[in-house]
Amino acid sequence: MSRVRRAARAGAERAPANRLRGEAALAVAGQVRVLRPSFAALVAAEDELGPLFALVERASDGRLRLAELAGLFWHCLAERDGIEREQVGEAVTALGLAGCAAPLRALLGQILQGRG
Repeated sequence: MSRVRRAARAGAERAPANRLRGEAALAVAGQVRVLRPSFAALVAAEDELGPLFALVERASDGRLRLAELAGLFWHCLAERDGIEREQVGEAVTALGLAGCAAPLRALLGQILQGRG
């Protein structure tokens, strides 16, 4: 496993995300970032990626594209200070699809179920 991938996974494991709020974490550019599926973030994601229910269906069918995954993560970043969208794509690439499964699952769960 590459040094970048190990660092990304380690960063994601020490996440400051609040799972009860549907948050997840993603290591981007050497820092753990919180992914927060707020209403505004999900509306912006839907404007770009299409209906969220269709996005969930594509994900469950294994048809979610890399650009869609990075786009959803980009829109759900709680803070984007100094982060470029391309860096989110690089973080996704560093983690690989398996490494992105946990944050994706958290966001999709929030989209489907909302807060408990």
